[in-house]
Amino acid sequence: MKVASFNIQKFGKSKLSDPFVLKTLIKIVSRYDIIVILEVVDSSGDAVDNFLKELNKFNKTHHYTLEISTRLGRGNYKEQFMFLYRDDLVDLVGSYQYKDNQPGDEDAFAREPYVLRFKCHKTVLEDLVLMPVHTKPEDSVKELDELYDVFQNVKMKWKTDNIMILGDFNADGSYVSGKEMKTIRIRSDKDFHWLITDDEDTTASTRNDNTYDRIVVYGDDMLKAVVPNSAKPFNFQTAYKLAHEDVNKNHFTFELIFNHTYHKDMSYYCTFILQNEFSKHRFNVFTGTESE
Repeated sequence: MKVASFNIQKFGKSKLSDPFVLKTLIKIVSRYDIIVILEVVDSSGDAVDNFLKELNKFNKTHHYTLEISTRLGRGNYKEQFMFLYRDDLVDLVGSYQYKDNQPGDEDAFAREPYVLRFKCHKTVLEDLVLMPVHTKPEDSVKELDELYDVFQNVKMKWKTDNIMILGDFNADGSYVSGKEMKTIRIRSDKDFHWLITDDEDTTASTRNDNTYDRIVVYGDDMLKAVVPNSAKPFNFQTAYKLAHEDVNKNHFTFELIFNHTYHKDMSYYCTFILQNEFSKHRFNVFTGTESE
């Protein structure tokens, strides 16, 4: 199962009014079983609805369902987190809008995380929680550190630690220094695994090679469920031979793949063969010998 996050700069009517951009974005999104879209600025919801309609026209094998947050942000400028997922492969079993009202530390986030919980049908990890992030650049250090509290809140609420934090962390360049990175709790706590390395260029911009976008998973079970080295940016400019300004000038998608489970029929077949092989022999646990 392939999961991704994509900061599509100003995803709304204006961007999607270009047929080429719409077609290319649908092609990109169709690579994934679950994808989180950041920076949705469609106040009417019309662009989002039309995108889902066109996405399902393009995909004949798998059907996508949409889940979207309320409009989030301080002042007049608002964004939404949008999830698109293949509903034959996962079930949405929970959603949670973080309240951001800790006493003495209210309004820590410009855009409070909107957290979803999925039941996955064909992966080794059946329970999966996704926590998307789009930090305000100048407040990135504080917001990233506060994600530790969100994690603990979600862990307590749903009694699971199968939690993935993903999105635009703005965790590089002038926004977060190496020294500041060490103070961030989801970085200093070794149970959190950062799967996008600090030297990976996640930006579509030709002006910098910063690692703004990240994927972080918690615990060894989550880490083992991920296909090794599958967490990486997808350079759609190179893959689709696009000019820099064609679709999205700031960010690539970044993705990972979860290991699949064995098919139930295959598992049964293997068990059947093993049982038959063992039944051919009678093993004496005292003598260490076997007889036909």
